Amino acid sequence: MINTTIQMVDLKAQYFQIKDEVNTAIQNVLNETSFINGGEVKEFAEGLKSFTGAKFVIPCANGTDALQIAMMALDFKLGDEVIVPTFTYVATVEVIALLGLVPVFIDIIPETFELDYSQLSSKLTDKTVGIVTVHLYGQCANMEFLLQFAEKHNLKVIEDAAQAIGAVSTFSNGKHAQAGTMGHIGTTSFFPSKNLGCFGDGGAIFTNDEGLAIKMQMIANHGQKKKYQHDVIGVNSRLDTLQAAILRVKLKYLGNYIEARNKVAELYDEGLRNVYDICIPVRSNNSSHVFNQYTLRVNPNDRDHLKLFLEKHGIPTMIYYPIPLHLQVAYRPFGFSPGDFPVSESLSKEVISLPIHTELDVEIQHFIISTIKKFYESK
Repeated sequence: MINTTIQMVDLKAQYFQIKDEVNTAIQNVLNETSFINGGEVKEFAEGLKSFTGAKFVIPCANGTDALQIAMMALDFKLGDEVIVPTFTYVATVEVIALLGLVPVFIDIIPETFELDYSQLSSKLTDKTVGIVTVHLYGQCANMEFLLQFAEKHNLKVIEDAAQAIGAVSTFSNGKHAQAGTMGHIGTTSFFPSKNLGCFGDGGAIFTNDEGLAIKMQMIANHGQKKKYQHDVIGVNSRLDTLQAAILRVKLKYLGNYIEARNKVAELYDEGLRNVYDICIPVRSNNSSHVFNQYTLRVNPNDRDHLKLFLEKHGIPTMIYYPIPLHLQVAYRPFGFSPGDFPVSESLSKEVISLPIHTELDVEIQHFIISTIKKFYESK
């Protein structure tokens, strides 16, 4: 038995590793008292540009706002249809509904959890204006296919990269690009549990289009380019200076965090690869993986029993996600029914995510692996 509390994400241990730098950064902001639009916000945006290769980065208040601002900037109109996977976090579709758009759900590929691009043509109508692709759990969807499809049908592509910042997509011509920088607009979240997380809420928007960048910057700031001159309808969505200062520190270590998470994933792979009835995460051929989550697929008859068994041994787990969006009460009015998206409905009963973070101790991992094996040996 492990004599410590096992965490899904150990933010305290991560903080202690960079405590002095973070505390100094916070104190500097307190000394300057420039809490809104302080210099750290611009410096962080510049750092994120350098890290990702995006031409323009617009910090904002959170990842949900980032998605909303993206759709507002693309001038999607009331009643327009946006294709979106049904197996994802609610924020992705929430903003579609809030803006009076129509979510057109699509199923996903079970091995990689990306939207099933073979179904895209069947989803098109004369009202389709865009596709939101989600880089789920930490690796990119097939962006080469999506971008070619979108160009052919004059659609806009928004990347929800909240779980995949730092993941690198590889194209057939040898080109490499980071998650969030390939579509017309990319979005991310700095929720504390993300690979690059702040100490509260935060988000950012990426684009390589200067016109869109200017427009999104305006929208995020009440629609104004110049103070008290409002050229478009906007929102109030700002990354505050304290969070930007913290993120500047953590951005320096993001490469190390990604490497650490991959080492954790590799040890899980090694220990669980040959366990009966477990499917370990499949790496895509066209993307690296940053493992925001380490998600297994197990027999649906075992999943909840396995979760309870691990909890009894002090091992936390999470289910991302237990109910596909088309079956959520809030989205039933859009007319979908059980059975419409069989892969997502099946996966919602199969997935279980294990603890993964940058300070996860090898001894703890071995305990997690051995406990999972005990569950299956006892069956």
